[in-house]
Amino acid sequence: MPITSRDREILRLAVPAFGALVAEPLFLLADYAIVGHGLGTTAVGALGVAGTVLATVVNLCVFLAYGTTASVARQSGAGNHERAMRSGVDGIWLALAIGAALIVVCWPLSPWIVGLFGASPEQAEQAVTYLRISLLGAPGMLVVLAGTGVLRGLQDTVTPLAVAVGSFALNAGLNAWFVLGLHWGIAGSAWGTVLAQTLGAAVYLAVVARGALRLGTPLTPGLAGVRQAGTAGFALLIRTACLRVVLVVATVAAARLGQAPLAAYAIATQVWTLLAFALDAIAIAGQAITGRTLGAGDVAATRAATRRMVQWGLWSGLALGVLVVAARPLLPGLFDADPQVTEQLLAVLWPVALFQPICGVVFVLDGVLIGAGDQRYLAWAGVWTTLAYLPCAFLASGFGIVALWCALGAWMIARSITLVRRVIGTAWLVTGA
Repeated sequence: MPITSRDREILRLAVPAFGALVAEPLFLLADYAIVGHGLGTTAVGALGVAGTVLATVVNLCVFLAYGTTASVARQSGAGNHERAMRSGVDGIWLALAIGAALIVVCWPLSPWIVGLFGASPEQAEQAVTYLRISLLGAPGMLVVLAGTGVLRGLQDTVTPLAVAVGSFALNAGLNAWFVLGLHWGIAGSAWGTVLAQTLGAAVYLAVVARGALRLGTPLTPGLAGVRQAGTAGFALLIRTACLRVVLVVATVAAARLGQAPLAAYAIATQVWTLLAFALDAIAIAGQAITGRTLGAGDVAATRAATRRMVQWGLWSGLALGVLVVAARPLLPGLFDADPQVTEQLLAVLWPVALFQPICGVVFVLDGVLIGAGDQRYLAWAGVWTTLAYLPCAFLASGFGIVALWCALGAWMIARSITLVRRVIGTAWLVTGA
C-alpha cells in the first residue's frame, strides 16, 4: 500500500492521537502503582471502586470531545473560522456546566454509589474519600475532553498529546509526593490527580482563549450554541451508553461462568482495549478529516478519504490480529495467570485476534459518521445492535467464555453492517457549515 499525501494526512492526525489515547489511562495506572506501594491492598481496592465510577463518567461524557471535533472541523472546513471557535467555546462552557452538575449531584450520593459495589466498610470509606475529592476535578476533566475536541477539529492532535503527556508526568509526581512523601493517604492520590487534570484544563482554556481573542470570538457562552452542543451530545451519549451496556453485560455473563473464566475475560478485555486505542486513533483522524471536507463542500474528497481510512483500519486490524496470535503464548505469563486461567485465556485470544479487522472497519466508519455529524443515526444504530446482542450474550454464556466473546464479535459484525450501509448511501453527506 504506497504512501500518498492523503495517507500522510491520516498519519499526521492519527499517530499523535494514539499517543494521547494511551496516555489517558496511565493516570489511573500511576495511581494504582503508587497507592499499592504506599498504602496496601485495602486502598487499592478502594481506588478500584472509585476509579470505575470515574471511568464510567469519562466514557459517558466523551461526546464532549467527539461532538466538538465534528462541529469545529465542519465550520473550519467551510472557512468560518470565527464560528468554528464559537463552537469550541460553547463546547467548553457545556463541559463546565456538566462538571459542576456532577459535583452537585454526585457529592451527596457518593456513599450510595460506592455501596453499589459491595465493598468492605474500610474500602468503602476510602473509596468515598477518593471519589468526593476527585469530583472536584470533574469540571477540569471534562474541559480537557472538550478542549481536545476543539484542537482535533482544527486538525491539531500534537498539542493534545503534549498536554496528555505533561499531565501524566505531573500526576505521577504529585501522587508520589502526596502519598509517599507527605503521607496524605488515599486523599493525597485524589488531590494529585485533581491538580494535574485542572492544570491540563487550564492549558486548553489558555489555547482556546488565545485563538478566540485572535479571531474576535466572545468568550462568553452562547446559549443557542451550548444548547445545540448538548442536543448533539445527547445522541452521542445514547451511542456511548449502548457500548457500555454491551461491555457490562459481557462482564456479568463472564462472572457467572466462574473465577477462572472471569479472570481470563478481564485479561482479554485489557488486551482488546489496548488494541482499540490504535484503531481509535484512525477514527479520530476520520472525525477531523470528514468534518473539514464536508464543511468545505467536497464530497469527492470525503469519499476518497473514507475509502483510504477504511483500508487503514482493515490492514491495521489484520496486523493487530496477527500480533495477538504471535504474542498469544506469552500473554498468560505477563499477567502471572494460573493454569486454569491460562487455558481459558489461550482459547479466548483466538476470537480476539479474529475480529480485529472487523473492529478496524467499525472504528473508522464510526469516526467518519461522527465527523459528519450523523449522531442521530449512530444513536439508533447503537440501540438496535445492542438489543440484537443481548439474546446472543444470554445464549452464549451457557457455552463458555469463547462463545461469549464470539457473541461480542457478532455484535461488532452487526455494527459493521449498519455503518457500511449508511456510508454507502448519501444521507450522511451533508455539506457546508
